[in-house]
Amino acid sequence: MAEFSNTYVTEPGKQTWLSKLMPTPFFYMDMANLVCSSGLFAKWHDYNDERWLADSFKALRVLERSGVQIHVENIDVVRNLEGPVVYIGNHMSTLETFLLPAFIRSFQPVTYVIKQSLVEYPIFKHVMRSRNPIVVGRDNPKADLIKVMKEGQERIASGISVIVFPQTTRALTFDRSQFNSIGVKLAKKAGVKVVPLALKTDAWSPGKWHKDYGPIYADRPVHVRFGQAMEVVGSGKETHEAIGDFIEQSLAEWTL
Repeated sequence: MAEFSNTYVTEPGKQTWLSKLMPTPFFYMDMANLVCSSGLFAKWHDYNDERWLADSFKALRVLERSGVQIHVENIDVVRNLEGPVVYIGNHMSTLETFLLPAFIRSFQPVTYVIKQSLVEYPIFKHVMRSRNPIVVGRDNPKADLIKVMKEGQERIASGISVIVFPQTTRALTFDRSQFNSIGVKLAKKAGVKVVPLALKTDAWSPGKWHKDYGPIYADRPVHVRFGQAMEVVGSGKETHEAIGDFIEQSLAEWTL
């Protein structure tokens, strides 16, 4: 298990001379090696939580060697949790899929609600399937809600927290009209708290031809902030609004 203080900040001098010249090719070269090795290992061996955690730290180091500065706040929120929760955050890029396990799985078991395409992705699908995620199609919101309620409660009952990105798709801006309450509904049904999660991960930008393969902007710091765990009150509407406020305020602060 990694040792963290309440805040993680990339130390100076992590970037290599090659990545200063070509941050995007450098990043994808290193990430391709990581994804291939982890994916093939997951296909043929037991890809357990310890391996997943180690690979998340490797992805963190790849980002830092590419020149991206990582800032993670309020890690003690996760450290001090007494049981599983539902993490609810905005979804900006592929980066959070690789990065979050380092700062959550270090302290408790966790999985994701993910879209179907991630368990069909070449090679990487073996890693995602091994994590026992809750897979949704995002074409039928009613069917997705039923599945998340059923499987989410099963994961939580077995002590596994669930990360939910309630937006319809990844977006560089936060649109509250596209931020649904499925995470709050799950937490209420399962009788657990929610942890707001604000993310600014546009250092890994969407690509012109393929959303997963855009330029790496090393001058854009990555920010991750955990909010205090909250009980779901009443219908959950106020809790959902409070999570939206937390994300909006964090993003406004980081973009000043």
